[in-house]
Amino acid sequence: MADEPGNQTPNSPDVSETELRGMKVDELRKEAKEEGLSGTSGMRKGELVDAVAQAKQDHADSSYAGSHGGASDEASGDVGAGPDGGRIRTGAQTSKSLKYAQEITSPEEDPEREGRSLATTHHEVIKQWAEARNARPATVEGTEHGDHLGVLRFDFNEDTDKLRHVSWDEWFRTFDQRQLNFVYQEQRKDGNQSNFFILESPNREDA
Repeated sequence: MADEPGNQTPNSPDVSETELRGMKVDELRKEAKEEGLSGTSGMRKGELVDAVAQAKQDHADSSYAGSHGGASDEASGDVGAGPDGGRIRTGAQTSKSLKYAQEITSPEEDPEREGRSLATTHHEVIKQWAEARNARPATVEGTEHGDHLGVLRFDFNEDTDKLRHVSWDEWFRTFDQRQLNFVYQEQRKDGNQSNFFILESPNREDA
């Protein structure tokens, strides 16, 4: 059989970088959105091609592993939406910051503008946000309640001994039990990446 044209990605004969490079930027952004990529609005064409190709490769590898008795979704890193499908939780004491935030219910959604305040309960959205900043799920030492985690935080590789790393399963279980919302930013108004986030409960319980 003759070789397929273009730079074909292993286990994924439909992925061709040559084909991607022939697309327009708008078409590439559409492909990126379909692959679940966010934050692509500021990417140049070459960056979009690389990102889309990598995403397609990752999906191909995941499908290949699954069809050959490979890792489950949990092992491959996808933690899903969570019990509320990503929708924010409201209550009698919902804050103004939450009311005015843009609700994000999927990793495919992008902020309406730079510096926009965002809110979600979507587990995968939160996990991707943290991992993009090399942050790890953690709890504040000394705030535990028996066998329950204490105040939830992220460790941004800061030089501190006040945080104890926990698993994503533990972090999200506590996040959902406390009915918390994740209020955050992707970018500051100047376009630079933002690490801002708060965990907020409409019932005003400690996060």
